[in-house]
Amino acid sequence: MEDQPPPHPSLRSGRAPGGWPFQHVTGRPPLRVWVWTAATLVVAAVAVLLWRTSDAAATSSTTTTAATVPDESPAAEVAEAWAAATGPAPRRVVESGRVLVTDRRGLAMVDAASGEEAWHYRRDNATLCDATAVNGVVIAVFRTTSRCNEMVALTAATGVRAWYRNVRFRTDVDLASTDRILLARSPTGVVTIDPTGNNTRWRYAPPGGCRLVDSDVGSSGVVVLQRCTDSVALQVTLLDGFSGEPVWTRDVDTAGATARLAGVDRLVDVVVGDRVQVLSPTDGGLLTELALPALDPGQDVRTEPLQQAGIGDAALLWARGTVYALDQTTGLPRWSLPALGLPSVGTDKASATGALAVTVPEEGAFVVRSMADGSELGRSVAEDAVPPGGRVSVLGPVVVYATADEVSGHR
Repeated sequence: MEDQPPPHPSLRSGRAPGGWPFQHVTGRPPLRVWVWTAATLVVAAVAVLLWRTSDAAATSSTTTTAATVPDESPAAEVAEAWAAATGPAPRRVVESGRVLVTDRRGLAMVDAASGEEAWHYRRDNATLCDATAVNGVVIAVFRTTSRCNEMVALTAATGVRAWYRNVRFRTDVDLASTDRILLARSPTGVVTIDPTGNNTRWRYAPPGGCRLVDSDVGSSGVVVLQRCTDSVALQVTLLDGFSGEPVWTRDVDTAGATARLAGVDRLVDVVVGDRVQVLSPTDGGLLTELALPALDPGQDVRTEPLQQAGIGDAALLWARGTVYALDQTTGLPRWSLPALGLPSVGTDKASATGALAVTVPEEGAFVVRSMADGSELGRSVAEDAVPPGGRVSVLGPVVVYATADEVSGHR
């Protein structure tokens, strides 16, 4: 009998070689398949759109391992190894062995010796309001709305996020910090935050009829300057940095001159016109007054750079081209000398002679001086000039110099 051709595949049924019944029918997929496919495509499109507009997609963040600072001192001659623009300029730029630089979209921690980036955190959908570094973290505030509304803390050594929170700060908020205290300040008030725990400790706003002139934080606490309509004097108030309770209040007669805080580390220093009133952090009493040289033509007393930091039992004050080492008890200068900016503190160490020493930025050199009497203990001749108004930090063999718009490393 002649073999018959097999039936058309679309009509064929029976058992598969393994014994399982099967039936193969060709044609269009069922409607449910089309519906399922369309729904899948819509979900995928929505997911892509949400990702592209999300904070996660707009955030670029990297991490790294902790830095090791060589146990060396700067050489007898140093030259600028790198420089980076920064702004808004952090007051504290050195933390955990690296250097903080900022830009409009975020921040980076760079290697002190080479300036190469170690890690960064940037937001394409936000603007950096300000940043600072303290207690092993870098804290930044970003603006995504009409206010500076997002705050993030990143581990300085690695770039790993430590905490995040929402805030409602003005767009002109300025961050300052000292050990265990982060201060967010603006013309309408101040807020203190735990830098490692992110909780708000307390807030302060001037009472009715008063306006805030200036504020700052340091080892003495938080100081606010305010002027009230019912008084011709300027009111200076020291607030406990952790509780916010007033410690003392003092009226300062400014005789119509502009007044500003120079700093509140170890001592409370208020610049009134061409004089510095040195106040006791204990009771606000006037310890002494220092005469300052007149400002150069074109300089504005409201924006002139003033810097202060505490070290040991003294306060280092830099104002109008001179650094003063002020005794914490008497307020009197132990020594003073011309300088381009504020000497190093925080990275200071005992010199070879056993004296507590700081590195002072002077014309043509970074000079190591004794805190006891200002005597020279060593120097690193600088091949490259540095601008006035900066602040020195020393990381092993590297001298870091930070101004309002640039950070540089010299080795």
